[in-house]
Amino acid sequence: MRYLFADCALDTDRRELRRGSALVAVEPQVFDLLVHLIRHRDHVVSKNDLLASVWHGRVVSESALFNRINAARSAIGDTGERQGLIKTLPRKGIRFVGVVREGETTTVGAMDPGPAAHPARTADAAAHGEGPTLPLPDRPSIAVLPFANMSGDPDQEYFADGISEDLITGLSRIRWLFIIARNSAFVYKGRAVDVRHVSRELGVRYVLKGSVRRAGKQLRISAQLVDAMTGGHHWAERYDRDLGDIFAVQDEITRSVAAAIEPRLLAAEGVRALARSADDLGAWEMVARAQTHVWRLTRQDYETAIAALERAVEAYPDYLPARSLLGFCLVFAAHMGWIDRDRGLRDGRGHAICAIALDDSDPWGHIALGYSALMERRTEELIAALRRAVKLNPNSAAAHSHLCRGLAFAGHDREAIEHGEEAIRLSPLDPEMALFLGGFAVAHYAAGRYAEAAHYATEAAQLRPGFQGVQRMRCASLAQAGRVDEARAFLQIVLREQPQLSIDWVKANVPYQTPQLMERYLEGMRKAGLR
Repeated sequence: MRYLFADCALDTDRRELRRGSALVAVEPQVFDLLVHLIRHRDHVVSKNDLLASVWHGRVVSESALFNRINAARSAIGDTGERQGLIKTLPRKGIRFVGVVREGETTTVGAMDPGPAAHPARTADAAAHGEGPTLPLPDRPSIAVLPFANMSGDPDQEYFADGISEDLITGLSRIRWLFIIARNSAFVYKGRAVDVRHVSRELGVRYVLKGSVRRAGKQLRISAQLVDAMTGGHHWAERYDRDLGDIFAVQDEITRSVAAAIEPRLLAAEGVRALARSADDLGAWEMVARAQTHVWRLTRQDYETAIAALERAVEAYPDYLPARSLLGFCLVFAAHMGWIDRDRGLRDGRGHAICAIALDDSDPWGHIALGYSALMERRTEELIAALRRAVKLNPNSAAAHSHLCRGLAFAGHDREAIEHGEEAIRLSPLDPEMALFLGGFAVAHYAAGRYAEAAHYATEAAQLRPGFQGVQRMRCASLAQAGRVDEARAFLQIVLREQPQLSIDWVKANVPYQTPQLMERYLEGMRKAGLR
C-alpha cells in the first residue's frame, strides 16, 4: 500500500519513505510507528496501542517512545512546533491528522510519489481546471514565486532568480511559517499564473511575487504579498536602488522584504483567527489571535493574551509558538507591573526553556529567555540569549529590537542604538514600533542624553499609551532634562494607572543591570516626585 500526504509518499511494501523525490532514511521502528498512525488515523492512538503494535508489548521508557515520535515527525518534515500532521492530545495519545490519499504500490523501478511531487504537471492541469487541490497546512504557508525580469536583459535573470531564492532562505528562518521549496515554486517561472491556481497546486494560503526592472544604472524591485485564497493584497513595496555591488543590493532587498513580511503575515493571520469561532480554533489560530493583543501593549490585552496562550499550551503542550510567546508575555507583563513579578518570571522562564528544548533554532524562545535573564539581572546570559535570537534570524526586526533593549539596560548605548536602527530599517511600519522607540529611550537615558530619551519615550507613549514602561521613562527623562514641572504633572497621570509605583517598586522591577545605572534612573524619578 502507498500512502500520499503533504509532500511525502510512504510505501509499505518497499518500506520506503520519500519526501518529494528524495528517499528518507527511517529506522524500522519509526517506519512502523508511522504506518500504524496513518492506518489508524480515524482515532487517537494511545501509548498502550503503540507499545502493543510497534514494540509488541515490550517495556519501553517514556523517553524512548518520545524520541521515536520525534523521529517520525522529523522524517516527514513535521517538527514538534508545527504538528500539522502528527498531533499530540494531552493525556490521551497522538493522532495522524494529515490528509492522506491511498493507492497501490507502483510497478516501476522508482516509486511515483503522486501528483504533489510533479508540480509542473499539476500546474499545467490547473490552467485547464483539472489540477487537484492540496490541503493547507495547520500554520501559515507561503510560496515565493520567481521574480519576473522586466528588463529583457538575460544577465538580469540571475539577479531576479537570486532575489527569489534568497527570500525563500530568509523566510525559512521564521519557524512558524511553512515555506514551499524552490523547486516547486520555480515551476511557475515565466508563466502568467493566477495566484488561486498556485494555492490549489502548492497548498499555500499566501504568495509572494515581484519583479525586477533595470534602466541604466538604476534598479527597481517590486514585491507583493497576496492572499492566494481571496486574491487580496496584504502588502506591497517598491525599492529603487543604484546598481553597484549586485550582491550587496540583493542582500539588502531580500532582508528588507523578508523582515516586512513577518509582521504583515502575523497581522493577517490574527484577523483571520478573530473571524473564527473560539470553539473552532487550532493551535496556530489560538496563537495568532493572542498576537493581536500582544501588539497593543496594555494590561487588559496582555491578560487576554496570556489566558489564551495558557489554554493553547494546555491543549497543545509541544506547540512551540504558544510556549515561546507565552514565556515572553509573562516576563514582559511582570516588567510592566501587570502581573505578580515572581509568578511572571518563574513561569515565563519555564516556558522559554521548554520552547528551546522543543526547537533550539526558534528565535522567540531565546528572546523570552533573554528577557527573563534581563529581569533577574543576569547580564551575560541576557545578552547571549538575545544575540542568539538575532543570529538565528538576522531579518527579524523583533530580535534586533529586544537586543537593543537588553544592551540599553546594560549601558551599551551605542550598540543598542545600532540594533534599534536595524530593527526600524528592516520593518519601518512595524506594529511593535513603540518597543523599538522605547529601546532608544533607555539607551539615551543610560548615556545621559536626557532630551533625546524624553523625545523617544514621548513618541513611544503616543503610539501605545498603555505602554507603562515608556511612561515611567518619560517622567525620569523630562525631570533630568530640566523640565521638572512637566515631569511632575505627568507622574500624577502615571500614578493613576500604576498606583503601586514607588522608589522601592522601581528598585525591584526596573531591570537596569548595574547599581550606577539604577541610581541614575532613580535620580530622575525622585526629581519627578516619586517617593
